Amino acid sequence: MLRGGVKLLAFSDLHTDLEAAGQLVERSRDADVVIAAGDLASVHRGLEQTVGALRAIEVPTVLIPGNNETDEALREACKGWETAIVLHGETVEIDGQAFFGLGAGVPVTPWEWSFDLTEEEAAGMLSECPEGAVMVVHSPPRGHVDSSAGTHLGSAAVLRSIEQKRPPLALCGHIHESWGAEATIGPTRVINLGPDGRMLEI
Repeated sequence: MLRGGVKLLAFSDLHTDLEAAGQLVERSRDADVVIAAGDLASVHRGLEQTVGALRAIEVPTVLIPGNNETDEALREACKGWETAIVLHGETVEIDGQAFFGLGAGVPVTPWEWSFDLTEEEAAGMLSECPEGAVMVVHSPPRGHVDSSAGTHLGSAAVLRSIEQKRPPLALCGHIHESWGAEATIGPTRVINLGPDGRMLEI
């Protein structure tokens, strides 16, 4: 578990909003770890500029791809940013706490340009999440913080993984209409972040 008093600044879905990125850089000075839960770009455009605006963040920064950029593009854009850690089906340990990240849209979205995973692909990658890790996923769990126009658009694979792994915290974005929404699944606090960012203390 996280040691007491660790401060996380977590956000999602900047979509090339450089003004919001600048505000997050300022706020990161009060954080121990920053988490970016995907969609820095807009339809694969503007990723380099958005990452460039965030590069001034000096604390460890965990980033996952959304459905608006690929993991390869995100890794390339973050080259030379010494505190950036890009995760997609991977885990990193920071100050003794594990963070697992899985990006992309899950399930597959209706847009041909979108970087997506099927539920089966996502389930395979989520199986690598260690118990006790903070789970950072772009897509929310099905039926929780995933409502758009009354329809639940989240991932069944993410939901099952949260139920099985019981992470202390699951952070997501993707469904804009549910930005700021929170839920609990067993012991797990689930938050759809949005671009304004949330300061969380664990």
